[in-house]
Amino acid sequence: MITLTESARQKVVEFIQAEERDGLALRLSARRRGPRKFEYELNLEDGGDRRPGDVVQECGDFELWMDPVSAENVDGSTMDFEQRGFESGFKFDNPQSRWDDPVAQKVQDVLDREINPAVAGHGGFVELVGLEDGAAVLSFGGGCQGCGMVDVTLKHGVEVAILEAVPEVKVVRDVTDHAAGENPYFESASGQSPF
Repeated sequence: MITLTESARQKVVEFIQAEERDGLALRLSARRRGPRKFEYELNLEDGGDRRPGDVVQECGDFELWMDPVSAENVDGSTMDFEQRGFESGFKFDNPQSRWDDPVAQKVQDVLDREINPAVAGHGGFVELVGLEDGAAVLSFGGGCQGCGMVDVTLKHGVEVAILEAVPEVKVVRDVTDHAAGENPYFESASGQSPF
């Protein structure tokens, strides 16, 4: 099951009260977006919309509904609500998103802390696929998939940051199929890398 902090629980109650409808429940969907990444979606749903097979967790003033896959993906997690200046939102601390290998986790920390915030401005993200013989194997997605500047971003940003922070990694490899995807972004070489 998932643990909701008091601030997360209170924020959900506020959202439910703002709807001015009785019997609302919170639906949580958690899907893998890579080997160690999850994409979370939260929605308020009417009480009669519960689906067969839903895992139901009682949260005091409301019920939390999850399909079986989502329930498994968030098992042992904590959901919190954070307010930082003008930014606020729900945050998930999911032990399943941590790498068992400490070197892989160091690379993931660099991606989370430095790389993904930089490429997010271009609508992109970078995922660690795994480690192979001293190489960090990465996949680029979103606006980074098919971008004409991906080689610059990889060599002058991503690779430099990872090699500096994680000495156990000797090389960084991109395994992205930049021509595939629903909406690969392409910009001529005159474009700009976020690095």
